Amino acid sequence: MTTDARIAVRVSGDIHEIEGEIVSPYINHDLEPTRIKDRKWAMKDIAALWISMSACVPTYMLASSLIAEGMSWWQAVVTIFLGNTIVLLPMILNAHAGTKYGIPFPVYCRPSFGILGANIPAILRALVACGWFGIQAWIGGWAIYKIIAVFVPSWESAPANILGISLPQLLCFLFFWGINMWVIHKGIDSIRVLLNIKAPLLIALGLALLAWAYGKAGGFGPMLDTPSAFAAGGKKEGQFWSFFFPALTGMIGFWATLSLNIPDFTRYAYSQRDQVVGQALGLPTTMGLYSFIGVAVTSATAVIYGETIWDPVVLITKFKNPVLLVVALFSLCIATLATNIAANVVSPANDFANLWPKGISFRTGGFITGVIGILIQPWRLVSDPSGYIFTWLVGYSALLGAIGGILIADYFIVRKTKLDLVQLYVREGSYWYRGGFNLAAIIALCAGILPNLPGFLGTIKVMTVDPMWMKLYNYAWFVGFFVSGGLYVVLTRIFGRTEATAVKAEA
Repeated sequence: MTTDARIAVRVSGDIHEIEGEIVSPYINHDLEPTRIKDRKWAMKDIAALWISMSACVPTYMLASSLIAEGMSWWQAVVTIFLGNTIVLLPMILNAHAGTKYGIPFPVYCRPSFGILGANIPAILRALVACGWFGIQAWIGGWAIYKIIAVFVPSWESAPANILGISLPQLLCFLFFWGINMWVIHKGIDSIRVLLNIKAPLLIALGLALLAWAYGKAGGFGPMLDTPSAFAAGGKKEGQFWSFFFPALTGMIGFWATLSLNIPDFTRYAYSQRDQVVGQALGLPTTMGLYSFIGVAVTSATAVIYGETIWDPVVLITKFKNPVLLVVALFSLCIATLATNIAANVVSPANDFANLWPKGISFRTGGFITGVIGILIQPWRLVSDPSGYIFTWLVGYSALLGAIGGILIADYFIVRKTKLDLVQLYVREGSYWYRGGFNLAAIIALCAGILPNLPGFLGTIKVMTVDPMWMKLYNYAWFVGFFVSGGLYVVLTRIFGRTEATAVKAEA
């Protein structure tokens, strides 16, 4: 193991910075630690980031889908609030390393999984982001399709093709997808203007929908009086808890993605206080507000139209004024574009770059994300509320919960938040396990995923499984998190803190 003697680590308070340049095949501009001079995100910036990402159409759909499945408004709000409160804890914990060492998510995975093994959690996280990228691109394309259908009604009578959607829908999806690709080509800085206007734009649109629903339904009484289907005499009487726990897991799964790759953003934070307070202020409050808008408006549609309309694009198309319709749907397009680049491109672009730092740049990683976003056929993921929650959100939470458990166990329990910043990029160094992979982490990851696999296969109806596995699947994120995290600590202590797992003492 050799390192350049001119490379040093400077510590300012609790912030670490590399002085010099690391020459390694495992580093590029996007993966190197953030310099102190580039840490410009204060508490308000972290909070603004979460406001921008939380105020989005999927948040609205997340809340309203609970109504569509039978919850009352207060049951849905409590479920969403509780889920976001739970996921905030791993969010803040994983953010710590990003702020302290200035490292992105793939590099944060290297101490626990190994320098090459880090590609396993990075790619799993990237594939989920590709799915979300596709969902957001579909929502933007769907809005464009509805705008055009106002002027060309015949579009809506076009038959579905082999993909399950019509040719006009496919063309609008690909058009909006192409706009995303153009923004990626221009570089991430080009999205700053959109992010600055996006959050207030979509919040204003949401509040306008709320005001319209209030007036149309005759006040908050009729709007929020729609009873729970789980109440006595309801269609799903006695089934509340069997729905609540998988729904709660789905709410956690919604931001389980960012709870892993949050170092990609907090590496630019001034201090730990900025990232902790900023996230605590930005995430739960915005999710609470925007989810309530979704819940209230969807509840009102049951009064106004006699059915629950959980898709805001479909709801907006019921407006008769063409100008109002076009402005509202165009606003959704702009907001969706900004959210997609910020939330669903930064992470997978870095994750794919980690596969081949010298050959894959941030831009190339973004293009890979876009291609996979098409292949995943996102319109199938959001085609109905049940599939959105139980197949998509709960399904990937089983993967991400297991990864999160290992990362937090390694960083806080095994290493006590101490990392050797230079060795994170060095072959045959402190984090180079045999073959570049840490077998303990891989075993722990598989152990956390396997108990949830039968329930997932049963949910997608690939096979019939014992009800016990289906019930366990309702807690997929929790099972993965605690099984993988606990087993990783046990395996690490059994095998001992070898040279590969030891952290050099800090001066």
